[in-house]
Amino acid sequence: MSNHVTIKVPARLHLGFLDLNGISGRRFGSIGLPLSEPETVVTLSRAGETTVQGLEPERASAHLAALCRHLGIRSHHRLVVEEAIPSHAGLGSGTQIALAIAAALRTLHQLPLDIAGDATRLARGNRSGIGIASFDSGGVILDAGKDDSGRPPPVIARFPFPDEWRVLLILDHEMDGLHGADEVTAFRDLPPFPESGVGEICQHVLMGVMPALIERDLAAFGSAISAIQRIVGGYFAPAQGGVFTSKRVERLANRLAGTGAVGIGQSSWGPTGFAFAASEEAARRMAAAAEVAAEPGTEIRIVRGRNGGAEISAIGLDLVGS
Repeated sequence: MSNHVTIKVPARLHLGFLDLNGISGRRFGSIGLPLSEPETVVTLSRAGETTVQGLEPERASAHLAALCRHLGIRSHHRLVVEEAIPSHAGLGSGTQIALAIAAALRTLHQLPLDIAGDATRLARGNRSGIGIASFDSGGVILDAGKDDSGRPPPVIARFPFPDEWRVLLILDHEMDGLHGADEVTAFRDLPPFPESGVGEICQHVLMGVMPALIERDLAAFGSAISAIQRIVGGYFAPAQGGVFTSKRVERLANRLAGTGAVGIGQSSWGPTGFAFAASEEAARRMAAAAEVAAEPGTEIRIVRGRNGGAEISAIGLDLVGS
């Protein structure tokens, strides 16, 4: 069995909800995209006593302990979180660290992966299934939302993200998006989402996003994403202080739009914003023009969409029982 396992899992953009009310019988439904970076990287090995080192130690320790209890594993481990997706930035950090640790533990002990089951056990995927689906594979992902079964939302479609396109991440390092109790309160206090908005979003996904990806039409893709973001962002505005959580991100996003970037929006509760460009060269040109007016604490980072899932590497096989 392996005595040294490293798992790399991707950040993801949450591009919008489909049905926030559950009019269809399934609530939420999401569209999203895993990214080339940032990543969460964890390494798990056997040890004489259990230690958790690196980033996010409290969260990582809790996940490791919970999965060991569930799987009946009593042996000790050394867990190192080498890289971590920024917390509360709208990039799916909580889901990815949970799934990475679960996969590392199962791989180390030669147990079958159970990504959906472990996500439920670790209280992930309560609304969006994009982060869970990103573990298996990449591309632009659509999930159908949650029903009453308690299972994670099923993936209903995946489309390859064109290799030449780029994502411009707009980061605000000085604030967090809504999370925890504040997020729960926001969902509770917001008025019902209008039924007309559900239909409009689904139309943009079906007749805009999906054919644009098949035809590699960035302008049409960007137009549809921007429209979805205006609807969803407008609905969440009372809870997050505007269509964008961060005014600094909003100003940079508007500057990027002025340079020709498309598909402007915010991932989840933010503060991370995003835009899309047709190529690396175009993205660099746009970022350079927009960053002239960047405010302290903000950053534009050029990344790729990711068309693959988590990376698992296991080193040092032996025949000793667990």
